[in-house]
Formats: sequence, structure tokens, C-alpha cells
Amino acid sequence: MGFEFYWPWMAVLLILPLLVQFLWPRTDPERAQTLAGRQETLLHPALAQLQACFTGHRPRAAISGRIQGLLLGLLWLFLTLTLMRPQWLEPYTETRAEGYDLMLAVDASHSMEALDFTVNNAQVTRMAVLKGVLNQFIANREGDRVGLIIFGSQAYTIAPMTYDLNAVRQQLADVVPNIAGQGTAMGDAIGLGVKKLRERPEGSRVLILVADGDNTSGTIPPLDGAWLAAQSGIRIYTIGVGSTQDSVQIIEGGRLVARDDLGMDERVLRDIAGITNGAYFRATDADALEEIYKRIDELEKTRAESRTVMIPHPLYPWTLGLVLLMLLGLGLFPEGRARIPGGGQGA
Repeated sequence: MGFEFYWPWMAVLLILPLLVQFLWPRTDPERAQTLAGRQETLLHPALAQLQACFTGHRPRAAISGRIQGLLLGLLWLFLTLTLMRPQWLEPYTETRAEGYDLMLAVDASHSMEALDFTVNNAQVTRMAVLKGVLNQFIANREGDRVGLIIFGSQAYTIAPMTYDLNAVRQQLADVVPNIAGQGTAMGDAIGLGVKKLRERPEGSRVLILVADGDNTSGTIPPLDGAWLAAQSGIRIYTIGVGSTQDSVQIIEGGRLVARDDLGMDERVLRDIAGITNGAYFRATDADALEEIYKRIDELEKTRAESRTVMIPHPLYPWTLGLVLLMLLGLGLFPEGRARIPGGGQGA
């Protein structure tokens, strides 16, 4: 914060009254008295009666020439300050973020109901853990455009690329396993993500693919989708979600059953990341998944430039108000002469 005058050179006007006092020719006292008498006659023939009407509103005592001069001096000072345009400067920092375009492709197949994650000593589904961690990741991407794709037997865009992160988080909260079918169309999800991201500027396109099983559905092989992404300048970060247990419990038909076919094809996920110059991560528990998103957040950090500008707040209305106040004072005591009740005037 700071204070300044927009037109400081107007301060030269402060010396103008002094120049007038020394350079203006002096008036003969006798001639001035004659002119004063004529002025009274010219103003109004019944001046004494008019003065009597205002006797109750004006002081009866004469204002001294010194006080009158002080009022005139203050009047000129505040008038000059007004012309100098005083203003209060408030700093404002403007941040320009060079954000990324992040498309999240989340597996919503039947296998996401597997209970192989533990939170607070309680078993939870893969989907529950994924949604909790991903929700925080989205909240931290201020300045980025984020979209959301879910895939099962087919791939769907449920949140187009947007700066409204709360809208994406709300859509994520409504995702449940099997909502897109029980299969895993991983290649179709990559193809759909490429279609949405290729419209965005190069160098800022990122696809985060979260899957927990083999590619069992769809029309596009995952590696073909990866090559298409590489040609479009899109990096893909792949995250394999699942534990290393031989047998995993899952809810099927309202019953808890154990299955040994819910593993991951890590080779495909690694190849997808390698083709697109991305990275592969494996999340075997909730803490590992949270750490993965922190690493991605650092790898694809939004670049921001900031500059500080000063916002002026004009103060001249205050000095102008003081000018009016001085004029009011001079209006109450226009000549510094005593006013005598009944209309008489004295020296």
C-alpha cells in the first residue's frame, strides 16, 4: 500500500497567492472605502434590512482578519491538493496460471467391488478408496481443466473438460461399480480420452488411466490407443489398482465370495505409459494410491506467473469536501466585519 499524487506538479499553484500579494498593485484606502460604499448600494438598496433577517443565524462578533486569512489559506491549500489528485494505492497480485488439461479415465467395472483395501482396520472396496483419493487430487488442480471418463464394457464421458472442479467431483461421487457394464474396455477409454484431449493445446494434454484388470471388452486394443495418444502428444499415466493377494474377496449377488482371477496385466499398463512418455504406478493399498496422485500432481504441476499491480483509490473527494467547508466558513463571514443587530455595520 502507498500514497501518491497523480498530478504532483500542480503543487506549484501553492505559491500563486504569494505572487499575487507581492505583484498585485496596492489600492488607495480612500478609494477602497468609496468603492465599498458603492458596492453596498449596488448590491441592494435595503441591505440593512436584509442583514437583520440573518442576524439570528450569523455571529454577532466580528471575525478577525487573521482568521479570515487562515480560511482563505486553507481554502487554497485544499483546492490545490484536490487538483493534485491524491490517491491511495492498494497492491493487487494477478496470477496467470498455465494449466493442464487432465482427463481421468476410471475403471467402473465389476472388479472395482473387490474388498482388498484396508482403511482404519476395515475392509473397503477399490472404488471407495479410489474415489476418496481422486476427489482430493481433483480439488488440488486449481487452474486446470479436468474431465472424467468411466469405462466398463463401454466408455462414457460423464464430465467434459471444465474448470468447474466441484462439478467433476460431484460426478465422481455418483460413480458406482457396474454402472458402465461388468467388462473392461480399457482401449476404448484411451481412444475416447484422445478424442477429447486432441482439441486442446499441445504440451498440456494428460490422461490418467486407472484400471484393475485385463482388457476384456471394447473395439480398440489398449496399445493401439496408446500409439494414437502418442501421435497426438498426449501423456498417459497408468495406475494399476489392486492388491498382491492370490485370492480377493468381492461382493457378488449380495454374497461375499473369494476369487483368484482379479489380477492385473501390469505389462500392458507399463507399455501404455512407456509409449506415451508417461509413467506407470501400482497401488496396492490406500496409502500407496494417495502417494501416487501426489507424485503425478508434482510431475504435472500447473505453471503460474504472477505480477503485482497497484489499484488506485482516489482521495480527492475528501479534499474537495474540505474546500466546500472552507467556502461555507467564508460565506458565514464574508468580509470579517462586525454585524450589529438592526442592520447597522461597524468597522
